[in-house]
Amino acid sequence: MLPEQKTAKAVVASSSKILTEFKEFISRGNVVDLAIGVIMGAAFGKIVTALVTDVIMPPIGMLLKGIPFKDLYLPLDGKHYETIVEAQKHTAIISYGSFINTVIEFIIVSACVFALVKVINTLRRTQAAAPVAPTKSEELLTEIRDLLKHK
Repeated sequence: MLPEQKTAKAVVASSSKILTEFKEFISRGNVVDLAIGVIMGAAFGKIVTALVTDVIMPPIGMLLKGIPFKDLYLPLDGKHYETIVEAQKHTAIISYGSFINTVIEFIIVSACVFALVKVINTLRRTQAAAPVAPTKSEELLTEIRDLLKHK
């Protein structure tokens, strides 16, 4: 026995319903905010990478007698190679210089996110601490209550 086939109208109606639900989902503020956050995060990540690679690590490389930090590696076969590229041709390597670059990038991003969250929490606390003025209806109810007390 074949499963019941839907009519064209039923298919269009269910597709329309799904499309409407998707529009509602995508137009919610949370989804849009998340998308903006992801895009901004990716751009910020590029800035931090450039900062670490081009500004922070060159002086550290100079302290290491001019060795480019990203080229620090450990060949797993125990032999010495002139460059990281040559070592990669002959054996597996541990690129600990690149790893340290990534750790420093992570620390910078974490510090920035921490600072941002701290500022947001401070703003929320000051907003929550501010007394909220009573609404017009609350004021009227207060007046009515006071008038009834005096009677």
